[in-house]
Amino acid sequence: MKAGREELMEIVDLWGYSKDAQEQILAILQSEDVPPPHLFRYYGPTEGKGKVWQAERLFEETLGTKHALAVNSGTSALMSAAAAAGIGPGMEVIVPGYTFFASASIIVASRAIPVIAEIDDSLNLDADDVERKITPQTGAIVVVHMKGMPAQMDRIMEIAKKHDLIVIEDVAQACGGSFGGKKLGTIGDLGCFSFDFYKIAQSGEGGFVATDDDYLNMRAQSWHDTAACWRPDRYAAERREGELFCGENYRMSEMSGAVALAQIRKLPGYVSRLQAAKKKVRDRIIERDGFSLRRQPDPQGDASTALVMFGPDAETALAIMGAMKERGVGAGGRFDQTVRDWHVFNFWEHILEQKTVTEEGCPFTCPYYEGTLPDYGPEMCPNTLDYLSRSLHMGVSEFWTDEDAEKIAEGINGAVEEVLG
Repeated sequence: MKAGREELMEIVDLWGYSKDAQEQILAILQSEDVPPPHLFRYYGPTEGKGKVWQAERLFEETLGTKHALAVNSGTSALMSAAAAAGIGPGMEVIVPGYTFFASASIIVASRAIPVIAEIDDSLNLDADDVERKITPQTGAIVVVHMKGMPAQMDRIMEIAKKHDLIVIEDVAQACGGSFGGKKLGTIGDLGCFSFDFYKIAQSGEGGFVATDDDYLNMRAQSWHDTAACWRPDRYAAERREGELFCGENYRMSEMSGAVALAQIRKLPGYVSRLQAAKKKVRDRIIERDGFSLRRQPDPQGDASTALVMFGPDAETALAIMGAMKERGVGAGGRFDQTVRDWHVFNFWEHILEQKTVTEEGCPFTCPYYEGTLPDYGPEMCPNTLDYLSRSLHMGVSEFWTDEDAEKIAEGINGAVEEVLG
């Protein structure tokens, strides 16, 4: 049974149009007799060059990268990148202690050992701690650009090159950001993007894997589509070790591709407006002893989805937050021991307690692993817990005016003055 007008009208209904509007739309649609769309991205009348293909090409152009592969989620993007990079048994992979759990869980799902590292005052991976935690078993680093902010990519890439490590960028929360003039997701070996509803660009569910490396792209493409076909001659014998393997199915549908395509067109303008709005507020905030703004490794590259500030300690940060709210300026804390926030490592008991999908305990009991397991525990990254416990977070709106910025900054500065004196 093919998808037709009825299915399209269900999609229109998602937008909440009135009954009258929907009847008018349906009348227009009924005035033309068109064949139903082919919602599978491959093998249809468009010969694989439908909305998903168009979204991939536009995303390549937007990022300035050679390849962009559309998948059905950000987690699928990470899994495809891990497979492409050869992450697996016997390998350690460094990941920050502040990121959504998926960034770490895909390491275990790939049968490798996650090594949880500290964050710094940008709330991103601490490059010095990364270097301290490198062992002979380390094979890769997962860098996460949290809340729109680029990580310190120059230092991280220097370390990776020195130790011959793969770098996977998780750009789920910073799509459209950059570092040193290069788009995030194009600096490491592979970049992973989420187009989940809550991300900067969205398609309900969806994601992309970006790379300039033909071989890595071929492996990611194979993994995302049952891992049997994506080579110049899909039925030929293996040309190079690592071309043929068994994989998963993470394909993006044409409906998600259509939404992603429109979102990618909007992305540069949206990020530009966010950056301008955040700067209006940030430039008016007064830093002082005991109160500081989140460090920007590259101010021009901040995707600017969040404004983050630090108090001197957790208790004072909460007091500042309360004083801000009294002035009509809302803010939230990122870390609270009573809230199970899966963005913070101490709630990752799946890893801390070495829980696995089968009773064998792989990868933590893997005979290929010749290292010493990290000393997992809820206090293993104290700097991360400290930064998060005294941080205050505000979402940024692209619609903030100069008047809004003045009011917000006055509320913040007044609250800090009230609490710190």
